[in-house]
Amino acid sequence: MSRLAAALLAFAFAGCASSPEKAAAPTRPTARAYSAATVHWARTSAEYRALAMQSYRLARERVLAAAAGRRPRSWAVVLDIDETVLDTSLYAKERMAAGGGFDETSWAEHVRRRVDRAVPGARDFLEAVHGQGGVIALVTNRREPICEDTRQNLASERLPFDVVLCRAENAPGDKGPRFQQVESGAALPEPGPLEILAYVGDNILDFPGGAQSLRDAPDESLALFGTRYFVLPNPVYGSWERNAER
Repeated sequence: MSRLAAALLAFAFAGCASSPEKAAAPTRPTARAYSAATVHWARTSAEYRALAMQSYRLARERVLAAAAGRRPRSWAVVLDIDETVLDTSLYAKERMAAGGGFDETSWAEHVRRRVDRAVPGARDFLEAVHGQGGVIALVTNRREPICEDTRQNLASERLPFDVVLCRAENAPGDKGPRFQQVESGAALPEPGPLEILAYVGDNILDFPGGAQSLRDAPDESLALFGTRYFVLPNPVYGSWERNAER
């Protein structure tokens, strides 16, 4: 084997070993520990508000253009909830003050208080979608027992929606099957199959085919972002926490 071939083979093996998708264990602790700096940024910065509104304005422009001339209730948009439609940073702030991180018990107690506020730009976008005849499906990994409190919180923030699909108990977090339920029409009693014109989320896993490996993929692999896929800023937590350090 030539020196060049040997070097290329060694590089390939090194790349496989460092892939966060195949890592034996996450590089961050499983129990989420919040960062004071990122929570402060998300809760107080003008940049956060500007980025959120920028994403939603672009999404509105693209969706309304794509929906022009379509029959009402024949198309849909799919959105995540946490840090996409509802800002849950108060939970992170309170957990830090209590000296703890994320856990399911305290999270459920927080959701039942129904105190989360609308993300900047979310209400205007959702109202525009409904005004154009679109269906709004919210697909979240909040678990089923807190789904009704989630709906009530959304209603209190005047955030329109047609269906909220929570994560069933003991079900995996993969949203793909629920995306398919929206597209096939199974998620609602009517109006039947829907064409999904846009996905909005704060985590790469909120999008079909999304994975952290996209950070190293060719630019063409991200062609749908800014056209059908729209990302909200979230430096506080996410699937990126498991990425290997660089």
